[in-house]
Amino acid sequence: MAPDGQVLTREYDPAKAPDVHASEPIPEAARAEIERLLASGDLFRYTAPEGAPVALLEAEFAEVLGARYALAVSSCSAALFLALKALDLPRGAKVLIPAFTFAAVPSSIVHAECVPVLVEVGENYRVDMDDFAAKLQDGDAVMISHMRGHTSDMDAIMALCDARGIPVIEDAAHSLGTTWHGRNIGTIGRVGCFSFQSYKMINAGEGGIMITDDPEIAARAVIMSGAYEQNWKKHPGLQNSYCQWQNKLPLYNLRMQNLSAAVIRPQLPALQDRVAKGRAGHDRVADVLNACEGLSVPAPLPAEARAPDSIQFNLAHDWTDAQALAFQAAAKARGVTVQIFGLSEGNARAFWNWEFLGPAPDLPKTRAMLMRACDVRLPTRLTDAELDFIAHAIAEAAQAVMGGGRKI
Repeated sequence: MAPDGQVLTREYDPAKAPDVHASEPIPEAARAEIERLLASGDLFRYTAPEGAPVALLEAEFAEVLGARYALAVSSCSAALFLALKALDLPRGAKVLIPAFTFAAVPSSIVHAECVPVLVEVGENYRVDMDDFAAKLQDGDAVMISHMRGHTSDMDAIMALCDARGIPVIEDAAHSLGTTWHGRNIGTIGRVGCFSFQSYKMINAGEGGIMITDDPEIAARAVIMSGAYEQNWKKHPGLQNSYCQWQNKLPLYNLRMQNLSAAVIRPQLPALQDRVAKGRAGHDRVADVLNACEGLSVPAPLPAEARAPDSIQFNLAHDWTDAQALAFQAAAKARGVTVQIFGLSEGNARAFWNWEFLGPAPDLPKTRAMLMRACDVRLPTRLTDAELDFIAHAIAEAAQAVMGGGRKI
C-alpha cells in the first residue's frame, strides 16, 4: 500500500500469473508403488489376503485423525451416501444441510432416498443457528458441510442434536487438517467424510474416505461398500457384526482401488506442513483484501483453526451485479480467476441451480451472500511472491471498479 492508502499500481502480465489450478505433484514414493502395482496387476483391494494399499491407508488415516475406523471409497460423495445408509435412516427422512454447499451433498441425500432440508447460511459462510434450530424440530439427521473449510458452530450444533438424539454427519471434504477446540474436524459427529479429489489438501484425482467410532456404522458401511462374500474378513475386527450384516444389506460397490491408495499414502506425512503453508498463505492474502474498501474476508470462529487451500471474500452489499462482474473481469485481465458463486452460470454451489430438488426454497440470507461471495484457489505450494501477485491483482481490480480515487 502507498502511504496515502492507495493500492500501489503495477503492471500485470496474465501470462505470468501463478497457475492455481495445477494439482499437488504426486510424490516419487507413490510413483514407485504404482509401478509395483501395475507390474503385479493387484489393483483390486481384496486381491491380497492382507496388507493391500487400501487397507493400509484406512489404518493410517484413522490414526492420523484419531478415529477408530476408516473406510476408503470412490469419492466423498460415496462416503456421504454410505454414511446415510449406514445410519439406517427411514425412507423420506429429513436431513438438514447448509444451503451453501456443493450439489453432491443434496445429491447423496436423494440417492439415499431421504429429503434434503436447506438451512440458511450467513455472510460468514456458516449455518444460521436460528434457522437451524427451527428446522431441526422436524429433522431426522444433519449433514453439516464445512464448506470451503469454514466450520459452523459445532458446539451449538452438537448440543442441539444430542439433546434430540439426532445423528450428525460431517461433510469434511474441504476440511482435512482443520480443528475445532483442537479436535479434528470429522471426528465430532457420528461420521466424518473426506475427499481426495485433485483440488483438495491431498490429491488422488478422485477418492474419499469415511471415519467413525461407531462399530455398527463401520460394519454396515463396509458391507454396503462392496465387501461381498467373505471379503469383510480382510477388514480388521468387527467380525461378529460383519457376519450379522452379510447378505442382509445391498452392495453399492463404491470401493477404492489400490492405485488411488498408493497415491494418497505418501502424502499423509506431508499433511501438517501443507496445513501450515495453507493457513499462512490464506492469511497473507486476507490481510491485503481486508485493507481494501469493498472487500472483506470473514474471520474464523474462535474455536476454529482452518486448513485452507482457497480464500473466500465478500464484495460490498452496495455493489451492483454489473460492478461485481466488472470486478471479476478486471481480476481476470490481471491473470486471476475469481469465481462469484451466485453470478457464475449453472454454479453447482448455488442452491437455486439444484433443479433436481424441485422449486428452490426461499433463503434470502444465503442468496444474498452467494451473489457477492468470491472464491479464489490458493494451493499450498504457492510462494509468497505468487500469493502477493494474486492479492494485489484482486485489490487493484476492486480499485478499478470503485474508481482510482477511492481509498481502498
